[in-house]
Amino acid sequence: MIMQKFVDREEELSRLREAFRKNALVVVYGRRRVGKTRLLVEAVRKIPHLYHLCKEEEVGETLRALSLKLFRLTGKEEFARRPVASFEEFLEALPPGVILILDEFQVLVRNHPRVLGVLQEYLDFNQRNPIVLCGSSVSMMAGLMDYGSPLYGRRTLALKVEPLKFRHIWEFFPNYGIEALVKTYAVLDGMPEYLLRFDPSLSPEENIRREFFERGFLYSEAEFLLRYELRDLSTYNTILEAVSYGHRSFGEIRNATGIEGSKLPRYISTLIELGILRREVPVTLKGKEKIRRRNARYSIADNYFAFYYAFVHPFKEEIELGLLDGPLENFKRNFNRYLGFIFEKIAKEFLVELNKAGRLPFRFTRIGRWWHKSEEIDLVALNEREKKALFVEVKWKDLSGREARGILKDLKRKAELVGLEGWEGHYGIVAKSVEGKEKVRKEGWFVWDLGNFEAIKLDERADR
Repeated sequence: MIMQKFVDREEELSRLREAFRKNALVVVYGRRRVGKTRLLVEAVRKIPHLYHLCKEEEVGETLRALSLKLFRLTGKEEFARRPVASFEEFLEALPPGVILILDEFQVLVRNHPRVLGVLQEYLDFNQRNPIVLCGSSVSMMAGLMDYGSPLYGRRTLALKVEPLKFRHIWEFFPNYGIEALVKTYAVLDGMPEYLLRFDPSLSPEENIRREFFERGFLYSEAEFLLRYELRDLSTYNTILEAVSYGHRSFGEIRNATGIEGSKLPRYISTLIELGILRREVPVTLKGKEKIRRRNARYSIADNYFAFYYAFVHPFKEEIELGLLDGPLENFKRNFNRYLGFIFEKIAKEFLVELNKAGRLPFRFTRIGRWWHKSEEIDLVALNEREKKALFVEVKWKDLSGREARGILKDLKRKAELVGLEGWEGHYGIVAKSVEGKEKVRKEGWFVWDLGNFEAIKLDERADR
């Protein structure tokens, strides 16, 4: 059994407890394994509540299970002798103020759609309890809030539970060095249950071999999750394969997959909604320019899926047969390059934390990538009101001071192409390591490397 561990989530806990005080309807959703149930358990600790995990069963069985929980909650034997006959009766019997949590709510809706109307009537005329509807079907749970749903306009809080940030990964692996933490995050993202699958006494590479190439739990998890959410799995697989191979624009994806241009946006939108795919435009774009398809690039947003489609899915046949030489050789040859893409994501989080702490030359309000034709800058942070910009290159490399200076000088050249004439510009680099970084800093550049990344744990040494 996987040991439970609760990390971070202070903001989510605060929002939930505030909603409970208001007898609110709360919708909690997010990917499987992201820690929704664990969050709710913490939120209702020492508060009267009734928790029910919805299952694939007849409605009568659900009502009997709810009746037994009413008996345990109230001590009234009538609930054990005669189960409630309907959801209306159950809600009427629920003691005022007790928090009701219906987990995997989409299962109950699928088996008994009428429950939505029952909840609507209760919320409109007789609500005495906070109600939490929690689910792992992101599309279905998000649909509860759409116009036309019986619950439209009735929820007080809709909380999407996101994966943990990189800065929290060390709490699962306190003995790992920062480079090992980068590797772990690059494979598992911030999914608590996945992090608990890795053995902290083994290296990231050893854990990867065991869990993926030797067909551990994480080997089949990606397709399980996609089947849970999607019907046309082969089409989505084709899109994710194309993106993992470096096809980033709409036209490139269309050409690589052969999917009709009129149908492709729907598939892409679904993957974005699920948090698997990410759409980006240059950070400097505004208004209509942001929504034009030709300006967008797509990438796999979730590190677990990115790793799976880069190193596992293309070699499934060999892995199934136990022929691991090819898959492992590909992993050893390309993993470091893959880490470069993930390191950009970590560097962005690092800069956001420095920004919050006031450790940059100005407070930025936007941060993202910039590109135009063949020119590209990894991160550009902007404060439009003050007309200040920070341009940053990210390199998963060990750099000499000379190499760092060369990259920074070229960065300054590219920054002149961004079109921010009259702005105050600052220039920096985030690298695996920079030899003599203090000397480079004294020349007016910003320089950070893994030596500074202990600050992801948010101590006072972030910018030293």
